[in-house]
Amino acid sequence: MTPDSIVRVDDEKTAPAADLGSEHDFDSVQDVIARFGETGYIIDERLATTVFLQTRLDKPVLLEGPAGVGKTELAKALAQVTGRRLLRLQCYEGQDETKALYEWDYGKQLLYTQVLKEKIGQLVADAESLGEAVDRISAQESVFFSERFLAPRPLLEAIRSPEPVVLLVDEVDRADEALEAVLLELLGENQVSVPEIGTFSATVRPYVVLTSNNTRDLSAALKRRCLHNFLGYPTADRELEIVVSKQTGLAETLAAQLVDVVRGLRDLDLRKSPSISETVDWARTLAVLGATELTPKLLNDTVSVVVKYDKDVTKATSVIPGLVDPNAVIDEHTHGHHHGHGSHTHGDHTHGPGHHHDHDHHDDAGPSGQAIRAAKDTPGRDGDNYYGGSAGARSSPAVASPRKSSFARGFGPKKSTSSAGD
Repeated sequence: MTPDSIVRVDDEKTAPAADLGSEHDFDSVQDVIARFGETGYIIDERLATTVFLQTRLDKPVLLEGPAGVGKTELAKALAQVTGRRLLRLQCYEGQDETKALYEWDYGKQLLYTQVLKEKIGQLVADAESLGEAVDRISAQESVFFSERFLAPRPLLEAIRSPEPVVLLVDEVDRADEALEAVLLELLGENQVSVPEIGTFSATVRPYVVLTSNNTRDLSAALKRRCLHNFLGYPTADRELEIVVSKQTGLAETLAAQLVDVVRGLRDLDLRKSPSISETVDWARTLAVLGATELTPKLLNDTVSVVVKYDKDVTKATSVIPGLVDPNAVIDEHTHGHHHGHGSHTHGDHTHGPGHHHDHDHHDDAGPSGQAIRAAKDTPGRDGDNYYGGSAGARSSPAVASPRKSSFARGFGPKKSTSSAGD
């Protein structure tokens, strides 16, 4: 028997309308801003408007933008503000619907068959043929594919929950497109279909928040069912307000300088730009170190808190002195790595001991992650033969390989050394 808060529908299009209740979680957009601020989440008016409309229109929200700008935190703050339980589905490549919707508890089913073995024997004891025995057992198979043996995952759990919840589908762009198709029914109709049982429709509709880091384009069908908002990096004043609200322990004047430095680093061509959350972490790091002023040496020593790749560190450390003091004279030969050997000559000039080199030894590090992700969206990237095309449709020129003794050549008769084809 299903819980009272669940409407089970065996025929689609006959689901009764969900009881939304007469009370709303927010009175106005300003109420959203004020209550989110109480939790420490600084929300601007545009995003607050989206949240307010979500609660009134009962539509899911899709938040897109770079990592670390507060998309996931918004869902957590929404659950905290509204007093709803948070259910989270963390998406990943290769994820299928069984990990998102439901699974059958096969262990429990097997246990029950063992316990009921005697009863099953009685059921088929007087069967006159094997076919009749199979028919009798198959008539009872619905017993083992009932809600008793259903293991709900986050999507189905959000629909079946007798209490209001916030469903966070995090980094949906990392999942395969097949999972997007599974989401459409839930996003559009607040229901989930289980073929063996029927369709579940929730009377208490969840607040659904989807996040994407834009590693690939999402389908138009999914976007059409959502309220959309793009979260980018905030203004300097807003980012400073966020850092101060997190009570990092860093003086506000130093926090303001740090925000300016981080914004300068974002202007560089980095593989991964510093996020807001990393700015907060950097402020906490400097506070722990007892910083009373921001010096280039201190920032260079701790820059790995916000810059995660070696080439990015090299670029960041070369510009930080100028970001701290725009009037500083920067040695053009300073490059973040040091040779401690004696004098040596490059071409027509000689370097003394301890010279810092201007050479970037990381150019062979390969394409950036951003370029690799962009290549995945290039039409025709898989070639003509990817989907079973003719092997001759797209032939590659033969490349001569060096003459080497092969393992295979060691078997069978040896060729004459005077062969013309050798």
